[in-house]
Amino acid sequence: MAEAIRVAGWEQRHDVAALRRAWTEENAGHPVEDDGFTDRFEEWLEREQDQRVTWLGYADGEAVAMVNLLVFTRMPRPGESAPNQWGYLANCYVLPEHRNGGLGGRMLDALTAYADEQGFVRVVLSPSPRSVPFYLRGGFEPATSLMVRLPGS
Repeated sequence: MAEAIRVAGWEQRHDVAALRRAWTEENAGHPVEDDGFTDRFEEWLEREQDQRVTWLGYADGEAVAMVNLLVFTRMPRPGESAPNQWGYLANCYVLPEHRNGGLGGRMLDALTAYADEQGFVRVVLSPSPRSVPFYLRGGFEPATSLMVRLPGS
């Protein structure tokens, strides 16, 4: 099986949307009917594309995995000339039949290499319990310095 990992652009929006739908339906355990999803997805992507980098993983030419990085640029400080950026890793998904073959790890490597090349001060994420071992293998470690406010708090 020939695999490739590439940065996705607007032209690949249908592949990213299809993977988002597959992920949602996998979690729901059934098909999810939503006639407006494609339009909402494209509107979202149009707003977000300048501050996100999305990678697609391909097997034999078919998009089977995705991950994206939301890029935050911190407010400049006096005495600091370099951009001070960090990233939020989001939407890491591999189709079930392509899991446990290393593609997800290679996609994570592509994302972290990009963050390192860009000089990010950190990359954070909110893992599901099932994904924690995957991210630990990828060099992430638990963080205790963040706080969260949930709706209704």
